Amino acid sequence: MRIAFLTAPEGVEQVELTEPWRAVAATGETPQLISTSAGEVRAFNHLDRGDTFPVDGTVVDTSPEEFDALVLPGGVANPDALRTDPRAVAFARAFFDADKPVAAICHAPWTLIEADVVRDRTLTSWPSLTTDLINAGAHWVDEPVQVCRAEPGPLVTSRGPDDLPYFNEAMLREFGRVAA
Repeated sequence: MRIAFLTAPEGVEQVELTEPWRAVAATGETPQLISTSAGEVRAFNHLDRGDTFPVDGTVVDTSPEEFDALVLPGGVANPDALRTDPRAVAFARAFFDADKPVAAICHAPWTLIEADVVRDRTLTSWPSLTTDLINAGAHWVDEPVQVCRAEPGPLVTSRGPDDLPYFNEAMLREFGRVAA
């Protein structure tokens, strides 16, 4: 399986990128870093600059059809930048249109709101997104992880870094359903 990790060029929460990446890689699957620009992605550890990571492809030179699932790491700046880029929004929406699993953590559901794919779904997020998600028609819950198998495609969501063990477990379980 090839798993796309979609991030903006700057502002992804490092641990929300690296821990799911490691979890996917440990299963033998192939994670690929996709961004809106070629080059590198600058991660952050909350507000402090973190490491950089090489981009494997962009939303312009890759297609969601090349991937089996999508991971949307959080941070505040990352999904805020993605939701204002129509190419990134279309890339994320394409996974739902193709009934492929998506996993989003922390502030990442902002991109999903913009893609208009949260209506009538149950999900969780960083608490400050509660009103945004409810206004977009979602049912928000305060849980470490939420799996919504409503059509189209399964959606795994989580609140933030403290919930990564739950997020990774649920993400791998849902991605495994596709591989099975």
